[in-house]
Amino acid sequence: MTPWWKKAVVYQIYPKSFQDSNGDGIGDLKGIISRLDYLQKLGIDAIWLSPVYQSPGVDNGYDISDYEAIDPQYGTMQDMDDLIKEAKKRNIRIVMDLVVNHTSDQNKWFIEAKKSKDNPYRDFYVWRDGEKDKVPNGMKSAFSGSAWQWDENTKQYYLHLFAKQQPDLNWSNPKLRQKIYDMMNFWIDKGIGGFRMDVIELIGKDPDKEISANGPMLHPYLQEMNKNTFGGHDMMTVGETWNSTPKIAEEYSDPDRHELSMVFQFENQGLDQQPGKEKWDLRPLDLGELKKVLVKWQTEIDFDHAWNSLFWENHDIPRVISRWGNDKKYRVQSAKMFAIVLHLMHGTPYIYNGEEIGMTNYPVDDISQVEDIESINMYNERLAQGYAKKDILKSINAKGRDNARRPVQWNDQENAGFSKGTPWLKVNPNYKEINVQQALKDPDSVFYTYQKLIKLRHENPVVVDGDFKLVENTGDSVLAYWRILDGEKWLVVANLSGKKQGFNQKVDINKWLIGNYAQRDSLENIELQPYEAFAVKAK
Repeated sequence: MTPWWKKAVVYQIYPKSFQDSNGDGIGDLKGIISRLDYLQKLGIDAIWLSPVYQSPGVDNGYDISDYEAIDPQYGTMQDMDDLIKEAKKRNIRIVMDLVVNHTSDQNKWFIEAKKSKDNPYRDFYVWRDGEKDKVPNGMKSAFSGSAWQWDENTKQYYLHLFAKQQPDLNWSNPKLRQKIYDMMNFWIDKGIGGFRMDVIELIGKDPDKEISANGPMLHPYLQEMNKNTFGGHDMMTVGETWNSTPKIAEEYSDPDRHELSMVFQFENQGLDQQPGKEKWDLRPLDLGELKKVLVKWQTEIDFDHAWNSLFWENHDIPRVISRWGNDKKYRVQSAKMFAIVLHLMHGTPYIYNGEEIGMTNYPVDDISQVEDIESINMYNERLAQGYAKKDILKSINAKGRDNARRPVQWNDQENAGFSKGTPWLKVNPNYKEINVQQALKDPDSVFYTYQKLIKLRHENPVVVDGDFKLVENTGDSVLAYWRILDGEKWLVVANLSGKKQGFNQKVDINKWLIGNYAQRDSLENIELQPYEAFAVKAK
């Protein structure tokens, strides 16, 4: 039997920015509950909920101080229980974001660990000897600088692959692993639908060999986790793996290996950065390369023994129409094109909150307007290295994480209907034109394209299980592919560019399924409009 998550469409909620119910400018659990009918109308099957655990908020909740408590800014554990229950009434499962590579430095485990070298919690974290001004080795933090932080009290360094307030857990300690599994079972017992696992590829790290991702113990740890927690339940698990190849993704998701349902892979995310440099070092997107990577992840995974995720955006990744489409003249067309291309592929699609109405990036002109720790650290580091302010801000406007974290635009009222107070992050000024209320009123809006794509997936096994076959020789700017199952054939065609493109395919059209321009009766020697995309069923 096909697992539910293969047929599912998952919607990611960034709780801080989704809906504020009490006027403090911060989204919360009651706010999410108040919008469940909207999500039911969209048609989604599961919500991936970014962290709502207790946290000092250095990295917006990805620094957890108590795994079994809800952060007061989001509400109470009762609110969380209500959300699980109310979502279930609408056939929506809650997938919890899980951060087990590191904790907050305010977590009771780390507070204890810092007290002395022989504290029972000491070995829950990664400590190494060294001198105060000489770090143990060259491991780097993803948020700039060394990954080693000196602890004056015990005269040792601890490892933090992210902010210094996010010490890495020591997965080689079986007691630590058991604590993690107990905590996961606490949430499983509450009736959640699964876990999204933050930077999970780092838990098998070997710091002495400077190996962070895909370390030697990664898969044994995941197999042990599966056995001790979600393995016996009907749950979805997805791992965030920045360094995956199709072969590595198969290792994670092969059901015979008893690890995860699927992973997020990010190969396409590096295509607009200069090779070998950081994400901030920009270069124009080569559509031929984008097409090649998309096809690679459809053809090099054995879908009979593995699975894949499909996404353009998330809380770390800017709005795709601003990044690779056209958020001015062709905002609606490019938003629909990206949706059609992705949702008819093989794998489980993810929608990031606001994507379904075509929300865009919001450029800033001063660092004082930036909230994200990653962007701020990079700004200060590059300023010290002599980069020009305008160039650093250009990078932040293109790739900074605040772009995706702007409050969801619900209506054209003050603060876009997100909050009656002052939002924690400024709302994009285009909310008067781009908002949910407007989208629901317009039968031709981006929202209804997403709704229709979800319905097509739910009602047609060819979308879930069909083979993927590329249409060759369409040029770099046009991606066309077949989905084929038991004699049923669907053709999906997309112009990835803002320029008209020629396309020629002899197809006997049985049914027009979806499109973002007028319906076509023939596909022979046609001219595709900017960002045109459609799907047809062949006779």
